[in-house]
Amino acid sequence: MSQVPAADATLRVLSHLAGARGPLPAAAIASALDLPRSTVYHLLSVLQEHGFVVHLPEARRYGLGVAAFELSGGYARQEPLSMLGRPLLAELVDRVGESAHLAVLHGRDVLYIVDERAPRRPHLVTDVGVRLPAHLTASGCAILAALPAGQLRALFPDQAAFVDRTGHGPKRYRELRQVLAQTTQDGYAREAGGVTVGLASVGVVVRDHTGWPAAAIAVTYDADAGLDPAWLAREIHPAAAELSRRIRGR
Repeated sequence: MSQVPAADATLRVLSHLAGARGPLPAAAIASALDLPRSTVYHLLSVLQEHGFVVHLPEARRYGLGVAAFELSGGYARQEPLSMLGRPLLAELVDRVGESAHLAVLHGRDVLYIVDERAPRRPHLVTDVGVRLPAHLTASGCAILAALPAGQLRALFPDQAAFVDRTGHGPKRYRELRQVLAQTTQDGYAREAGGVTVGLASVGVVVRDHTGWPAAAIAVTYDADAGLDPAWLAREIHPAAAELSRRIRGR
C-alpha cells in the first residue's frame, strides 16, 4: 500500500482518464478505481484547478486537460521519444527523398522533436523545438483525429482557438471535424499550404500501449512535385508502426 495515499489516488485517476476512450463521469471513475465518490470529486476539483482535468458540464464528465498534454511535451523534451524515432525518420527520408519530422501534441499546438532534412529540398519551418497550430499541420491532424470527441472539443472550445497562418486550413470546429473525419477514413492526414504556401504534408499517427496518440510522423514536400499522398502514407506507416512498437517496449 502506498505511503502517500492521496498522491497514489491522484495518479490512478489521471492514468484511468488517460486510458479511457473519452471523458468519464466521476461516479464511473470512483467505481472503476474502488475509491469513495467524495474523494474522487475532491481530486477532480483540484486537478481541474491546475488544468490537468477539464470538466464537461453538459455531459457531466471529466477528461484530460491541457496540462496533461504539457506533461507529454515534457516527456518529449527529455528526448527518449526523439531518440527512438530519429533513426526511423532517417530511413524514411532515404526511401522517399523528402524531409520528415516527428511531432507531439502540446496543448493546441504540435511540438517538433525530430527533424530530418532531405538534401536539396524546400526550406521548412519545422525545426526541433518549433511549435505550430495542430489543426494546420498534417502531424497535428493525424493526432487530433485519434482523440475522443470530448477531448477534441475541450482543446477547441470556440472559434478563437483557431489560429490562421496563410488563409488555408480549418477556421472553425465544424470544419476541423470534417478534416479529421477524412483523416480517419484515409488512415493519414493531409495538409496543403496551411503552414507554408507551396508546401504540402502527409502525417500518420503513432499510438502508445493504450492506443492513445503519442505522436505523429509526417513528410513535407513541394506541393507542385506531383507526389501521391497515398503513396507517401504507405511509406510512413511502417515507420509509425515501428515507433509505436518501440514505445510499447516490445
